[in-house]
Amino acid sequence: MADYPEALEELVESLQQLPTIGPKSAVRLAFWLLESPEGKAIRLAEAIRGARLHIRTCSRCFNYCQAEVCAICSDKRRNPKTLCVVVQPKDIVTLEKTREYRGGYHVLGGLLSPLDGIGPEKVRIRELVERVDRELIEEVILALDTTVGGEATSLYLFRQLGPKVTVTRLAQGLPAGGNLDYTDEVTLGRALRGRRRLDDMN
Repeated sequence: MADYPEALEELVESLQQLPTIGPKSAVRLAFWLLESPEGKAIRLAEAIRGARLHIRTCSRCFNYCQAEVCAICSDKRRNPKTLCVVVQPKDIVTLEKTREYRGGYHVLGGLLSPLDGIGPEKVRIRELVERVDRELIEEVILALDTTVGGEATSLYLFRQLGPKVTVTRLAQGLPAGGNLDYTDEVTLGRALRGRRRLDDMN
């Protein structure tokens, strides 16, 4: 990097902070940005800046939105007694594409991982339990990854919520160890329709 101008070196280092972007990919992207029409690069920069300035988390479900409450939480046509628990806001987009679910959501923001120091206090489990009580939720659907962390989180949530509400999880078609956002809409739709009570699966 010693032969690059300082501004270019800073750009490459910044691009390397993006997921899956290594040094070589960062260099290719940096040169692409420099060699593209100026308007294209500026538009990208403005889009990033605008997202950081205007996107916030919904005060109710923690989905991404530009208002106090997201469009899903504001939709009176959705079932207010069902909550689908996901890890990240992008999982909501994936599930909405199935058109199989018409309830609310709750974004945990992570999965339990004691080895990494991620306990219940590091994700939004307390907020979920409070919502279940406050909103008189009748069913909680766990739409979590079928990984070790997802399984551990599902079990913990069942123990917290099982005595209060029906706790179900996505069923058939999801591969073990798979991530929700890599699963196609048809498979996810079948999993939603075929969800089972968590206590029936232990």
